Amino acid sequence: MIRKGKLFAGLALAGAIALTAAGCSSSTDAGNGGDGGGDETITVGFAQTGSESGWRSANTESMKTAFSAENGFDLIFNAADNDPAAQIAAVRDFINQGVDAIVIAPIVEDGWDDVLQEAADAGIPVVLEDRTVSASDDLYASWVGLDFRKEGVTAGTWAAENFGDTPTNMVVLEGTTGSAPANERAAGFDEAIEGTQIEKIDSQTGDFTRDGGKKVMEGFLQKYGVDGIDLVYAHNDDMALGAIEAIEAAGAVPGEDIKIISIDAVKDGMLALIDGKINFIVECNPLLGDLAAGIVTDVLAGNEVEKEYYVEDLSFTPEEAAKVIDSRLY
Repeated sequence: MIRKGKLFAGLALAGAIALTAAGCSSSTDAGNGGDGGGDETITVGFAQTGSESGWRSANTESMKTAFSAENGFDLIFNAADNDPAAQIAAVRDFINQGVDAIVIAPIVEDGWDDVLQEAADAGIPVVLEDRTVSASDDLYASWVGLDFRKEGVTAGTWAAENFGDTPTNMVVLEGTTGSAPANERAAGFDEAIEGTQIEKIDSQTGDFTRDGGKKVMEGFLQKYGVDGIDLVYAHNDDMALGAIEAIEAAGAVPGEDIKIISIDAVKDGMLALIDGKINFIVECNPLLGDLAAGIVTDVLAGNEVEKEYYVEDLSFTPEEAAKVIDSRLY
């Protein structure tokens, strides 16, 4: 049994390769049917955040592939368009439908106590995917995802090594306010640059969207000018890509006049990295479907599962990205 908090060493890549074909099994033998061995179909309600980014689209596709009919699942899918109230309502609807299990990618961390208790009272196990909640961990069976704080530390460490000895004005494009990745990526980055000459002069949410990143960056450029900003830290690639558009529209060269650090490593972000418009990217692997499906199957079969399953992330410079871009699945 994998101990609590242990990384799926190398599993990020292995899982990505496995997901190229529909119907492949997970590390915990997902898709063996209801109650872990029969031919019964497992009905699962999946409450997704929305479709705000390339990362989210890849994550949704991974989940739909893993929780497919070929794998023995009947997936009821809901995307809440980044509306926490709508997402909670969707989970309540899953409970009322009497699904076998519920998987949630929580939009924000807070506000889940009541509906998770309702699921527990109904005997429906809940697995969290990607993001976390502040509710008691007694209210959900397990969580699978990434170490957001570590992602922030990795990004901040690279910034400190490359800009920490020089006065550097930095602006931050934050993810959705109150979400686990936004909170943890900010905290990890701030920890890593503490004591350096990097100064965070402004920070604002772009809601993990390309349009949001562009609008926020346009505001920063109007406020500080091209010469007043040295570095952008974007909590995801889509916001970084929006910032690139704003920087270019202002007559500056992204990656040169203004350096950019981002998190996700989706295809468009990696291509911008190779082109020199982004300077460093920390990966956040979206291919969590097989792992989530395996956990659901084990929980319903009565098998022991851990509370936390972390997937390992990589990081890329432009040169490193060029070496792997052709083999990337997202």
